[in-house]
Amino acid sequence: MTKADHSPDRAGGAFWRFSLDAYGRPGVASACLDLQDRYGCDVNLVLFALWIGASGRGRLTEADLGELDNAAASWRRSVIEPLRALRRQVKHQAEGAALYEALKAAELEAEHALQNRLEALAPPMTATTAGRVADALANLAACLRSEAAFETASPLRLAVGEMVAPG
Repeated sequence: MTKADHSPDRAGGAFWRFSLDAYGRPGVASACLDLQDRYGCDVNLVLFALWIGASGRGRLTEADLGELDNAAASWRRSVIEPLRALRRQVKHQAEGAALYEALKAAELEAEHALQNRLEALAPPMTATTAGRVADALANLAACLRSEAAFETASPLRLAVGEMVAPG
């Protein structure tokens, strides 16, 4: 996920709004980039796993995560990753500033489209507020599958606790 655009016309669905909120919290953006670059995680799936639990939709199984990854894989490989690679190629080229911004916007739109696709697969809400943080953290652990990645996700764990906590 690239740096989130918090303008009002980018509201989107509940999952998108959750992602923008999480991404804007201290340390979350850098943790997400670390998870993506060091551990090969799909940040959209990581955020989706958190959102599923935090929004009261329960826990994801390994089979659920596999199905979600399969649902995202084609779009990620054919659209998001090529846009990301191009954006990174032109980032430090003086004549590429306008192209960099256009690619960044296109990458963000591609991620938004993927998040809409994932949100359509979400189960209905079932959990009370009390179980949401635990479900979100269990989903995160299942999604990341390594202690090192889970430690890297510390800002995400803190953010979800703040986002779900009442009042």
